[in-house]
Formats: sequence, C-alpha cells, structure tokens
Amino acid sequence: MSGLSVAIAERQVGDGAPALLIAEVGQAHDGSLGTAHAFIDTAAEAGAEAIKFQTHIAAAESTLDEEFRVKFSQQDATRYDYWRRMEFSGEQWAGLAAHAADKGLLFLSSAFSVAAVELLHRLGQAAWKIGSGEYKSTDLMQAMAATGKPILLSTGMSRWREITDSVAAIRELGAELALFQCTSRYPTPLDRVGLNVLDRLRAEHGCPVGLSDHSGSIYPALAALARGADMIEAHVVFDRRMFGPDVPASLNFEEFRLLADGRDAFARMDAHPIDKDREADELEAMRGLFTKSLAPVRVLPKGTVLTADMLTAKKPGSGIPAAELAAVVGRRLSIDVDPDRLLRRDDLE
Repeated sequence: MSGLSVAIAERQVGDGAPALLIAEVGQAHDGSLGTAHAFIDTAAEAGAEAIKFQTHIAAAESTLDEEFRVKFSQQDATRYDYWRRMEFSGEQWAGLAAHAADKGLLFLSSAFSVAAVELLHRLGQAAWKIGSGEYKSTDLMQAMAATGKPILLSTGMSRWREITDSVAAIRELGAELALFQCTSRYPTPLDRVGLNVLDRLRAEHGCPVGLSDHSGSIYPALAALARGADMIEAHVVFDRRMFGPDVPASLNFEEFRLLADGRDAFARMDAHPIDKDREADELEAMRGLFTKSLAPVRVLPKGTVLTADMLTAKKPGSGIPAAELAAVVGRRLSIDVDPDRLLRRDDLE
C-alpha cells in the first residue's frame, strides 16, 4: 500500500478513491443505548460509509479534577460523572459494532484510554481515530499501532511542529497513517475551517488527508471534497433541537444526505475525465448550429465586388466560415444575394 493510500478493512482511502464519509455520533446519544442504535440505522440511510462513536471509560481516562469544556449538563455534577453516564459495557459496544456491520457501515470509535483500545480491539475495529486533544498520548498511539490497524489523526489542537512529531512517532511504530485537518471550535466559523491545511498536510506527510468538520454546515465538507479530500468526518444529530454540547457543530441527516450525494457526484466527475477534441467531434452537429458564417448585410446584385462592410457573421455555421472574410473580400458575385440567407461558395465567381 502506498503512503497516499490506507486500507480500512476492505475500503481503500486515498489514491483517487471516493472520499470516505464518516458520520460522527460522538456523545449525541447522551448515554442512551437505544439512541446509539438509532444513529446507526439513520446514518446508513443517509449515505454514510462509517459511523464513529467515542469510547469513554471514566476511571481509565479522567478524574474529578477535569472541568467541563461547556457546562451544559443539569444532571451531571462533574465531567467525570458525565463520562460515567456515557459509558457502555463491552457487550453493548459489541452490539453496536454488529449492528453497524449489518447495515454495511464501518464501525469506528475514538478511544481515550488504553483500556478503551483493548476493548475496541477485541471487537475487531478496523482503524483507530485519535482525537485532537490526544496528540500527546503516546500510550494510545503505542497501543493502537500494536494492533496493526491504520491510525487516523486529527490535528485540531496541534502546531505544525507537533503534527510533524506525531506523524514521525506513529510511523516509527509501524502504523499506516491518515491526517485530518480539524479546528477545535464548536461550532467552527467558516473563516477558521482551514482548507489550505489539507494541501500542506498531503505535501509534507505523503498520506491521505481529510476534513473533520465542526462547522454545522455542509459547505466546508463540500469545499474539501472539491479540493480532493480523501475523508470527511462530520458530527450528526437527528435535529438541532437535541440536547448536547456538539449539537451546534453538527449536521442533521438531511444535510448529511446532501453531502453524500455531493461526494458521489464529485467522484463520478473525477472518474470520467474528458478529451476536449473528442468531445468537440461528438458535438459537430451542435457546433454547426451555434457557430457563424458569412452573410450579406443587404441585397447585393450580381456582379458586385464584395467589400468587408457588405458582409457580417450570422448563424448557423454551415456556410462559409466567418474567419474566411479576408479571402472573400474582392470576390465578385455570380448571382443576386439577399441578407435572409448565408453567402454560399457557388454565389461567387
């Protein structure tokens, strides 16, 4: 596999393949297993190829000292309590993974502890996502790389030097790699999306690149697709009136469907380059309708010696081409002509 392509299960990512579309549920299920399963069904209907959750194990990743990024919860006294409420058991995660497979979706979940890596590895997860805040978590990188599966790294909180260091560390561990441009603002204003970063990531690191978007709009993802992004990850919700800290940064599923349709349209266009000469040959009849030929500007009697001011260009292009004006000037008419038809070669002596 070349550096510009990685394989997630049987799905090639990069190297000209259609962009992988990942529906990011994150914590939008709000701790409800039934809601998490409903996200799988709806993501499949909306055209996603992968669904991604986040696997939090509070005791393995957090403490009571962790503060809320956004104090949104009225039922969780601490961030630690919130992570506890977001936990699913290993059996429940296995059920979600099986459901995703039944729907033809790649099952992915970001791991925030080595214990979460071990849990997800037992489920056969096909790739690893490292969230923006985990760019210094070498223990996670080591545990993920040891599975032999590719690592998808988000760069939302990293400086350029830190991205370079993370890439080097992951490659030194022998793992295949893909990078996401990400802006860790919720929601991300359009002027902070950073599409320019995609080109630099690809040029400097020679790997598939994508956009992990938090704008709550389809436009950044569509623009990234137009720039050749290999992956698109977007948060999803059923409705923007739902509860949760990421709702303003999410797409609803109708918007995700538009994104999926756009991806398919872009992929179809990219897969079928055209040859301009052959296209013009196939449109020869239409070219004749839309191009122009020489025609008299007024009634001209037989014997008239033609001058440039006696002629103009009119449709269709089935007569003497307008470009031959200089060659026609000075020729003598062999018959009377009038301006309601094209000048013909047999009109000339």
